[in-house]
Amino acid sequence: MNLLASNRVLLWGAIGTTGLLASRSLVRSWRRFNLRGRSVLITGGSRGLGLVLARKMAERGARVAVCARDSEELLCAGAEIARFGDKPLTLPCDVTNPQSVRKMVEACNGEMGQIDVLINNAGVIQVGPESEMTLDDFQQAMNTHYFGALHTMREVLPQMKSRGEGRIANIASLGGKIPVPHMIPYCGSKFALVGLSQAMRTELLQYGIYVTTVCPGLMRTGSHVNASFKGQQEKEFAWFGPSASAPVLAMSAKRAAEQIVDGIEYGTSQLTLSLPAKLACFEYAIVPGLVTDSLALINRLLPGATEAATENVAGKHGRPSWLPRWLTRLGDRAALQNNELRNNEPLSN
Repeated sequence: MNLLASNRVLLWGAIGTTGLLASRSLVRSWRRFNLRGRSVLITGGSRGLGLVLARKMAERGARVAVCARDSEELLCAGAEIARFGDKPLTLPCDVTNPQSVRKMVEACNGEMGQIDVLINNAGVIQVGPESEMTLDDFQQAMNTHYFGALHTMREVLPQMKSRGEGRIANIASLGGKIPVPHMIPYCGSKFALVGLSQAMRTELLQYGIYVTTVCPGLMRTGSHVNASFKGQQEKEFAWFGPSASAPVLAMSAKRAAEQIVDGIEYGTSQLTLSLPAKLACFEYAIVPGLVTDSLALINRLLPGATEAATENVAGKHGRPSWLPRWLTRLGDRAALQNNELRNNEPLSN
C-alpha cells in the first residue's frame, strides 16, 4: 500500500471514529433523564449501597423514598439522607411480600405523586459451603433478589407505561455473571436477576422505560458485618471480610453509586463495576470452563463443612478474635458510615 492510500485509510478511519463518537454523544444526550425533581424509590435503602445511592440521588436534586424492613434503620437513614437534600420518605416494607410491596408503592404514590425511578437494591448475602446451605437459604435469596425485584417492577410499571417514560435499575452482582464458591444461594438468585433485568429491558424500551442491570464486584459498603455466615463461621468471615474491605480489590461505595446514578440518567443497558470485575467477566465470556475450573481450585482453599449443621450468624457477631483489625479497617469504617452498625455498635472480637 503506497503512502497516499495509507493516508486515505487513516483519514476515513478518523472520520468514522469521529462520527461514531458524535453519534454516541447525541444518543446519550437524547436519552438523558434529568433527575432533578424526579421521584426515586430505592429498596433496601436504609443501609449499605442503598443508603449511598439515596445520598447521591438527593445530591442530584431528586425526591427520594427508601424502604426497608427495619424501622429503626429507616429513621437513621432518613436523618442521614436529609443532610444531602430534601427530607426523604421512609417506608417499612418486606419486598418478598407482594402485599407489603403494593401497600408501600401506594403510599409512595400518595406522597410523591408518581415513581419516576425504581432502584431494586434490597439484598441478602449468605456465605458458606454448599453442604451447609438449606432450602430456606435458597428460598430467601430468590425471594429477595428475584421475586423482590419482580414485585416492585410489576407495581410501578403500569404508571411508567402510561407516562411513556421511566428508569429502573436492578442491582445484581458479579456473582450474577460468574460462579463464586461458598455463595451458591446468592449467585443463583443474582444470575436469575440478571436474566430478568435484561429480558425486561428488551420488552420495556418500546414504552420509553430503560432498565439498567448493575453488576458490581466487591464493594466497600460495610455489608460484611451483616452478611450471614455458616459452617466454619470465623474462617468464612476471615476470607470474606478482608476481601470486601481491600483497597484495590473492593470498590468504594461512593464511586460505585456515582457510576450507577450516571448509568440510570443515561439509560445504560449494563454496568459492570470495578476493573477486577470487568476482567473477570471478560475472561468468563472467553473461556468459561477455564474460569469455572480455576474457581473450583480456589474453593479447595476455602473452609470445609462442619460435622453438625450450623445456623446463620451475622458477621458483626462472628468476627474471629485472631483476625487483625487492619485487614477490615476500610470496610469497618464504611459500615459505620453507611448505617450497617447501629449506634456505633462494635464488631465482636
